[in-house]
Amino acid sequence: MLNYKRYQRVPVEKFPERTWPNKEIEKAPIWCSVDLRDGNQALIDPMVVSEKIEMFNYLIKLGFTDIEVGFPAASQIEYDFLRQLIDRKMVPDNVKIQVLTQCREELLDRTFESIKGLKQAIVHIYNSTSVLQRDVVFGKSKEEIKQIAIDGTNMVKERAKNFDGEIILEYSPESFTGTELDYAVDVCNAVIDTWEPTPDHKMIINLPSTVEMTTPNVFADRIEWASNHLHRRDSVILSVHPHNDRGEGVATAELALLAGADRMEGTLFGNGERTGNVDIVTLAYNMFSQGINPELNLDNVNEAIEIYERCCKLPIHPRHPYAGKLVFTAFSGSHQDAINKGVHAMKERNSEIWQVPYLPIDPADIGREYEPIVRINSQSGKGGVAFVMDTYYGFKLPKGMHREFADVIQEISEKQGEVSPETIMEKFREEYLMKKEPIHFLKLKVDDTSSESETEYDTKVTVTYSLNGKESTFSSDGNGPIDAVKRGLMEVFGVEIKILDYEEHALQAGSNSQAAAYIHMLDSKSGAATYGVGVSSNITRASVRAIFSAFNRLGLAN
Repeated sequence: MLNYKRYQRVPVEKFPERTWPNKEIEKAPIWCSVDLRDGNQALIDPMVVSEKIEMFNYLIKLGFTDIEVGFPAASQIEYDFLRQLIDRKMVPDNVKIQVLTQCREELLDRTFESIKGLKQAIVHIYNSTSVLQRDVVFGKSKEEIKQIAIDGTNMVKERAKNFDGEIILEYSPESFTGTELDYAVDVCNAVIDTWEPTPDHKMIINLPSTVEMTTPNVFADRIEWASNHLHRRDSVILSVHPHNDRGEGVATAELALLAGADRMEGTLFGNGERTGNVDIVTLAYNMFSQGINPELNLDNVNEAIEIYERCCKLPIHPRHPYAGKLVFTAFSGSHQDAINKGVHAMKERNSEIWQVPYLPIDPADIGREYEPIVRINSQSGKGGVAFVMDTYYGFKLPKGMHREFADVIQEISEKQGEVSPETIMEKFREEYLMKKEPIHFLKLKVDDTSSESETEYDTKVTVTYSLNGKESTFSSDGNGPIDAVKRGLMEVFGVEIKILDYEEHALQAGSNSQAAAYIHMLDSKSGAATYGVGVSSNITRASVRAIFSAFNRLGLAN
């Protein structure tokens, strides 16, 4: 049994005045990518300079204006990378490079040296403020820890005076989630009072869930309380930096936005220390799915996946929201049927609003295709097979035929697992279109006898066919070609059949279009019924081929 008594609950502040539960996300935050810092330091095989440059350029393409590129004072590689960006003039004017550093003189000197030449830069200083780290790591009092933050702010302020450009200060009380709320805000206010931001020259207060320690609603309470108690709030950009230790990073981030956060730090697909940083791709697409502009150019998720996997050497999980290979698929038969009906309803209604069951967004809007939406396996149902036949090959199977053909495909899936669309079409040809034995339709002549007929029938057909390779002909009368061919088969083979249903449709548009015809035929003697399918550029010939297909499937010519 799990030894749960070793663990204790994190203290939770009471905040009955909270207002965030009644709010909705209405706009995107300021996005800050930390892929090149948090994300990179958490890689088993960190990015080399060329990969960092590729990632940096891609982040620019996506529309990030705040990009944390590393800890240049702590690593020669990160220093050299930043200098390449500056010396090669790769930083657009609207982009703010963010650099991380601890509050020490020599590190700040090196940091300011690394950013020389930038028109604007965010200098991100931090120190840990939590109860546990004050006790076991630093052995310092609350006042001593606060003084580290104040001293660091003064160091940045002094160096900013001689910097040829704008310095934006960012301060993080690291391990905010493990810090007493009033004390964490007290430290932040000391930094704000020392830096003296204005509405025209704001600073950033970043409140990280360095370790996610409790539920997202508690974090939201802390963010709203902090937002209400920060000094010079109109001069502060309130930022959050969620991690994912409890698997709640996205929820924590979204509730923090409701609670007053202005800015979001994270990585594209959630890479970061331990279980990772918050996943910006998921956050952005969540907003997109609610009709909110995410302010990121994420219309091609496949490109994002390709660059991320190559540079980070990490795979995207197949069930990752939006980006996973399987996320826009449905194996369940009921899901497949609902997707099929939803897509058809949108087409019929010519709707501009996306509303399809089980699919919160149109895959095409983010560069995905419809092909993977339905995947056929032993758990799939009739709707999925029908969807594949329609979406891939244009065959709109009659509803009554869905189960019949799905049973054929299920036999295959139970033996080999997933069945590809190509295999499904191949089996369709074999079972229906190529069902030409023992009786094979060859030629048809149709005469209109309505003006000369002394009988109740108005059509005469002459059908040429082969039976087990031997060619024969029959003539028959009926009310239309289908009825006449049916009567001829009944007379020649001595059987009693009924046409239960008939449907047809064009397979493609244009002068060279073909038509598909479906015949549902009943053998009155045995009670067996099945479908036949025929295809031709002539709808009458397609119908006759469908009759012969069904006749062969019932085994009536044997």
